[in-house]
Amino acid sequence: MIRLPIGLAALCLSASVFAAAPFDDKFRQLDELLPTPGSVRTASGAPGQAYWQQRADYTMRATLDEARRAITGSGTVTYHNNSPDTLKYLWLQLDQNIYNRNSDARTSAALPSRDAWAQAKTPETGVKFDALRTLLEASTFDGGFRVSNVRDSSGRPLKHVINRTMMRIDLPQPLKPGARVSFSLDWNYNINEQKVLGGRSGYEKFDDKNDLFEIAQWFPRMAAYYDVYGWQHKQFLGAGEFTLEFGDYDVQITVPADHIVASTGELQNPGDVLTSAQRDRLRQARTAKKPVIIVTQAEAEAAEKQRATKSKTWHFKAKNVRDFAFASSRKFIWDAQGIKSGDTDVMAMSYYPKEGNPLWERYSTQAIIHTIEQYNKYSFDYPYPTSISVNGPVGGMEYPMITFNGPRPVKDKKTGELTYSKRTKYGLIGVIIHEVGHNYFPMIVNSDERQWTWMDEGLNSFVQSMAQEAWEENWDEMRGDPRMIVNYMRSQNQVPIMTNSESLLQFGNNAYAKPAAALNILRETVLGRELFDFAFREYSQRWKFKRPTPADFFRTMEDASGTDLDWFWRGWFYTTDAVDVSVDGISEYTVSSKDPEIEKAWQRARKQAEPISITDQRNKGMPRRVDAHPELKDFYNANDDFTVTNKDRNKFVEAVEGLEDWEKALLKEGKHLYLVDFSNKGGLVTPLVVEIETKSGKKTIERIPAEVWRYSPKQVTKLFITDEPIVSLVQDPYWETADIDVNNNAWPRKATPSRLELFKTERDPATGNLMRDFNTKLKTPGQKEEAPKSE
Repeated sequence: MIRLPIGLAALCLSASVFAAAPFDDKFRQLDELLPTPGSVRTASGAPGQAYWQQRADYTMRATLDEARRAITGSGTVTYHNNSPDTLKYLWLQLDQNIYNRNSDARTSAALPSRDAWAQAKTPETGVKFDALRTLLEASTFDGGFRVSNVRDSSGRPLKHVINRTMMRIDLPQPLKPGARVSFSLDWNYNINEQKVLGGRSGYEKFDDKNDLFEIAQWFPRMAAYYDVYGWQHKQFLGAGEFTLEFGDYDVQITVPADHIVASTGELQNPGDVLTSAQRDRLRQARTAKKPVIIVTQAEAEAAEKQRATKSKTWHFKAKNVRDFAFASSRKFIWDAQGIKSGDTDVMAMSYYPKEGNPLWERYSTQAIIHTIEQYNKYSFDYPYPTSISVNGPVGGMEYPMITFNGPRPVKDKKTGELTYSKRTKYGLIGVIIHEVGHNYFPMIVNSDERQWTWMDEGLNSFVQSMAQEAWEENWDEMRGDPRMIVNYMRSQNQVPIMTNSESLLQFGNNAYAKPAAALNILRETVLGRELFDFAFREYSQRWKFKRPTPADFFRTMEDASGTDLDWFWRGWFYTTDAVDVSVDGISEYTVSSKDPEIEKAWQRARKQAEPISITDQRNKGMPRRVDAHPELKDFYNANDDFTVTNKDRNKFVEAVEGLEDWEKALLKEGKHLYLVDFSNKGGLVTPLVVEIETKSGKKTIERIPAEVWRYSPKQVTKLFITDEPIVSLVQDPYWETADIDVNNNAWPRKATPSRLELFKTERDPATGNLMRDFNTKLKTPGQKEEAPKSE
């Protein structure tokens, strides 16, 4: 500890914040990176007075050929040119063309690395050939759109050119601003087996010889045209999703007569496709307090055992949506419950085969309702009349009003009963929250997914984490928790968040987890909940049913929070820097009282506290001359350097008389001053969150904004003043900043706890299934294991 005269302490503070290192301005503005604002997109991040976006309305018919597993469709598209530009041609997305043998997605596909291949083993099957099987099946599957009969509103053929997953239609007359054009076309394609070829839609085969179809990207869809990018006709490779135009849909879907169809939109003809009992149940569900079964498991099982020879046509309409998807199967059980979302009556509905029970009937519709309630709080009221969760082969995918979700129970090998693990249960609830949440981002806040995956996945994962927190306490590991992104932030296998979707190295970490964690830190640590929630809701409401860009998000969050966040966006979104703040040193200072009685006593105590040298220890008790000859002792033998003299006392009186009042007050308080050195080893500037524990055991938190680094982004020294001595200091005590090395966060340093494994353990493939394990009795020698039971 160092004691300073009162004036010298202040001098030390003013000099300590500067470090002798090259200056790197982490707080320079983003103007050099963001597009120039204007009348379409303003500097505040809001849509401007000249904002525009295109519109596309669809009238379509589709037939599901169950035997051939194929879709045949025809339809009319009416395209509205709301832009200030004259268009000579139109671009459409042909996403099914990734299943063409010569598609970019197929020809650029590669097997896993040799190391990954060697590690892909299980006790039962040895080396997995899933990746090889996918490539082999893809080489023989006859996929992709067959488009024909492209014609204008008068029936005349339109010239069109197909460029892999995009199609250009050349207009006979340029489409002027404010005008619209209609055209028609026919198409068909073979449906992929999802579990083999993957993708965001497809069919699933069951052992009972029935199929379940989840159908999406099933028609040629208008590509987006907007002010920042022009035509968004970047080729579809499978990762970058879709950006589409809003419009109204009128769709008729013909399926086998015993199928149940779940779809975007509202059913227009329930009398043609549902029994009277099912229609009654549907009416009851609108005001029910819990989900009502519309199609029972008994009805679904009866349908599974027979094949209808006829067909039925289901008619749906949807207003102001950017896409349309549906699912169809005779295996579907269907439940529903009506809820209120602002002024809108919403039907929350789930469709699932019996293989989904007992899990789905308990949790699916409840999770839909929970999602709408929670997302409404942070964005806007859900505006559509239905919200659907379908269990099928797609693990998790979103479309307007309908989502495809995969988790389901597993069959116990011994008893045949269905049971599920904790991971499966929370995986189901979590994926439903996530996919239903996508109806907000990007199905309504219509960001360009083909370009910026994080704008829908990252924002949605962040809100998902808050919705999961509201489901129950202590929800296990979730995206959004800063500590969950630490391993990725440590890795060398990163690209910035602001990287195009098809170029991401770790898709889940980069597009989902890192932006979710960043927004969590922005909410909890940088802005605080009140400022953040206001700004985030403002962004959501400004851009609902519009197409925001990253700049619009960044600018809105700054505008509505009243906070300059350019340093935050630059560090978290444009670099791969990490948070790693080290507590490098701490020096204690106390203000000298100048009272010789106090100061010399303090000096004596400090001297006595010093360790005794090994030489003095060994010489203790040896004969000394002055002990043998007392006449050699004088004043200096009776007193030491810490003896107070009259001269000392007189000097003190003179010094006190010269002090100002504030200095006298500071002397009386007896404060302890600490200068703490922090270094930024990770490169990403961050607020300091410092927990201080003093001698009495009292703990306090000091929160210091990130601007502390603005003059010296590599090293800063900060003054802390306490009433009593500090015994420990910890930077980021709650792990809220995603610091990648907490071992250097404390003074004094703390040992890292760990365990040595003395026994090797083999993991059970079904580990974590407590439902099964709880029902398995402890065996004694020679006793047979009792089969596990499901709930």
